[in-house]
Amino acid sequence: MKQSRLMAAVVLSIFLFTLILSGCGGGSASKDIKIGLLNEMTGGNATFGTSSANGAKMAIKEANAKGGVLGKQIQAVIADNKSEPSESVNAMTKLVTQDKVVAVTGIFASSNAIAASSVAEASKMPFLAVGATNPKVTVDEKSGKVKDYTFRVCFIDPFQGTVGANFVLSTLKLKQAAVLIDSSSDYSKGLAAFFKEAFTKGGGSILAEESYLQKDQDFKTILTKVKALNPQVIYVPGYYEEVGKIVKQARELGITAPIIGGDGWDSPKLVEIGTAPALNNTYFTNHYSVDDTSAASKTFVEAYKKEYGQAPDALAVLGYDAANVLIDAIKRANSTEAAKIREALAATKDIAAVTGSTTLNASHDAVKSAVIIEMKDGKQMYKATVKP
Repeated sequence: MKQSRLMAAVVLSIFLFTLILSGCGGGSASKDIKIGLLNEMTGGNATFGTSSANGAKMAIKEANAKGGVLGKQIQAVIADNKSEPSESVNAMTKLVTQDKVVAVTGIFASSNAIAASSVAEASKMPFLAVGATNPKVTVDEKSGKVKDYTFRVCFIDPFQGTVGANFVLSTLKLKQAAVLIDSSSDYSKGLAAFFKEAFTKGGGSILAEESYLQKDQDFKTILTKVKALNPQVIYVPGYYEEVGKIVKQARELGITAPIIGGDGWDSPKLVEIGTAPALNNTYFTNHYSVDDTSAASKTFVEAYKKEYGQAPDALAVLGYDAANVLIDAIKRANSTEAAKIREALAATKDIAAVTGSTTLNASHDAVKSAVIIEMKDGKQMYKATVKP
């Protein structure tokens, strides 16, 4: 903990020094309004970042076709955090000090968003996270105060973990679980904690809790321990790279129990890595299902397929929604000044979005429903919608 705080202090000092040398980019002197799209474009979460950026770029393209915002065209400035917290700091710093963006949206992984938000707060840069669900993204862990300039368009893990636990207890009617946690991920640790809390409160019991690290390849040792306890269900709140390998290796060991997870599963790579047969009898909580029959969803899916030649995933939708919420905030602020955009974001209420009407609460979090997705023969199947 002391080492992490020291590293954070060093990173922040370097950023502030860079800021002083280059001048803060609180606005754009060009004829365009620059918005930073900071995402996991490479690395272990690259499908998340690519989808999020695609959705945001489509929203910006549509806005520009309608005349832009404040009489100017919007210019997307792409930044890659390489799926790493340290690179998230570097990328956010560049967007602020060199690219002179007026606001930033993007990032799926909570650890990356937390790192980027430290720069956003220090520079007073409006930052709208796309899929980062850990509470610490918008609320400072040490002080407990809501961060001034950091927001998000997704639900948070206390809700997601409860939805997952209630699904296991009420729908699957299972009460003995094992939990596998990525101990290098704020997202995984947080979501696991909220799942366990809701699961035990609802009458369930946790038989085992095993840890792994991102980029691990062999999970058979911990899975063998879990198999010996014969849990009725296994909860794996991780990201698709590791989840795919965990599920595949679990099935190879003869584990047939349902495996449950969170929104970090949502990637076409999951089936590629885990294989379709192994992923049968697995479920995960998510922000959106492409099977949504609303008019807004149908219009978006059709437009996205035309633009990119493939169906969107939840991150594409969240990226699209986030960009539109940010553009709407700039319009309502009638300014590119950071403080005014921040005020407009904080006042966001009932904004129409593909993932549902979006209101940001006092903690700068979106109040939204979740969906349950079942994996069946390699395809995502809509199971249910759960309202907050």
